[in-house]
Amino acid sequence: MTLPALRLGDGNTIPAIGFGTGTAWYKEDPNEPFNRDLVEILKKAIKHGFLHIDGSDAYGTEEEIGAAIKESGVPRQELFVTIKVLEGIYDVPAAIKASLAKLQLDYVDLYLLHSPYVAKKPADLQNSWLAIEEVKKSGLAKSIGVSNHQRPHLETILEVATIMPALNQLEFHPYLQRDHGYLPWMRENGIEAASFNGLTPIRSASPGPLDGPLARIAKAHGVTENAVLIKWQMEQKVVPVTTTTKEERMREYMDAVDLKLKPEELEEITRIGLTHHFRAWAPDRFDPDDRS
Repeated sequence: MTLPALRLGDGNTIPAIGFGTGTAWYKEDPNEPFNRDLVEILKKAIKHGFLHIDGSDAYGTEEEIGAAIKESGVPRQELFVTIKVLEGIYDVPAAIKASLAKLQLDYVDLYLLHSPYVAKKPADLQNSWLAIEEVKKSGLAKSIGVSNHQRPHLETILEVATIMPALNQLEFHPYLQRDHGYLPWMRENGIEAASFNGLTPIRSASPGPLDGPLARIAKAHGVTENAVLIKWQMEQKVVPVTTTTKEERMREYMDAVDLKLKPEELEEITRIGLTHHFRAWAPDRFDPDDRS
């Protein structure tokens, strides 16, 4: 199995699927004890082909990521590490320095501004972005981008940006396909997309109209609904970032890489998904039928 990659607007490439350390692994208190279980899960994930590891200064899992990379035996240059900055938005130089120390790394492959909602005003968002540009210029991150940014947030950043965000990581799945041509607009501006909560249709949004079709398509290909949903995202040229506490699930997720869905199956998932709306992350920030 060869893991495909997506080329970013800055010329770098990102593995087409990532393993996250939020959600199930998130620490309510970043000062919680070192989690050896996460280190072991990450080592298994790397063994199963997850060469893209995703974290954040807000998850409290950077030390575990660093330990897993060191213990995996896989050369650093073969791995892709994404780190988001949330807690350190007002002092990005100190934040990247602290993250790299915990990771035991000299650089990250992708450094993301985790959330625009931490910024108190537009100028704060712009200043944070300009500070992230300096992280790239200094060689501490190969690529830079954002997460959870809606179009108005990106437009605010683009007013001052001298380096374009390479990627926006946001919730994306068949029940939230992002209205108003948002992803095409991002790509017109050189910004690719990654997703979180990509399995929502078979998790928190189930039961729903895709339950039956996903089960039928999965059965026809001898895979799970997990693999079908991940493949659907990959076919939209979106990088799914997913996670689990179970090794068996890793195998199910990686089945997506070699899965060949028929055009009519992909179209069916897209079409039925558009008939239903469900937002898993921060629904209280949006109107009930806001699909942007």
